Amino acid sequence: VNQDGLVNYPGLKAHPKKLQDFLQTLAQVPPEDFKKWPVPQQIALWINAYNSLTLKAIIDHYPIKASFWRSLKFPRNSIRQIPGVWTDLRFPVMGRRLTLDEIEHGILRQRFNEPRIHMALVCAAMGCPPLRPEPYVGDKLNDQLNDQARRFLADPKKFKIDRQEGQVYLSPIFKWFGEDFIRTYGTTAGFSRFPPKERAVLNFIQNYLSAADQEYLFKGNYAISYLGYDWSLNERPDQ
Repeated sequence: VNQDGLVNYPGLKAHPKKLQDFLQTLAQVPPEDFKKWPVPQQIALWINAYNSLTLKAIIDHYPIKASFWRSLKFPRNSIRQIPGVWTDLRFPVMGRRLTLDEIEHGILRQRFNEPRIHMALVCAAMGCPPLRPEPYVGDKLNDQLNDQARRFLADPKKFKIDRQEGQVYLSPIFKWFGEDFIRTYGTTAGFSRFPPKERAVLNFIQNYLSAADQEYLFKGNYAISYLGYDWSLNERPDQ
């Protein structure tokens, strides 16, 4: 993984042992021990599981074989070309066999009130947050998630303010999962022109902006638009 969060997939496919060893350990975590862990440590494990199993899914299908019909809608080098990648492929985790969707939607989003996971889960697409070159760990999770949020929102392909146009552009991640932010970041104190989901998202985002951008978001007369999502594979260009 380079400094931009992009992956050398040919290198990982050629030398998968460290990934395989980690996934074997993940499969063998005793559930009774896991239940005793602090919540941040539990969240960290599931984020690591999702990200590492996504890497596994990619190298198992790399180089990706594009479907004619899927290529009409998605890039040829995209995780979207792998049939059933989120719903059908099952991986051993903690004595169970889980899909990526079950980890994200059935466990992380359902069991934990931590919307910042959407700044950390990486589905192998350029539209995703950057992949960290380190695992998430319980005692650093808060700092790691905040750093991920800053990095994500600093990318104009994921978030930007255009004062001249009177537009705030958001990643579609906030459109798809905006309701996850309401419990923690929902507010009636500002952003009153927008419905609850978008108010919560804006309230979350403003924590990572400059004072001038915070003030604009809070008071500004702007419309919200959602950017396109780049489904191209998050692979390093130098590999």
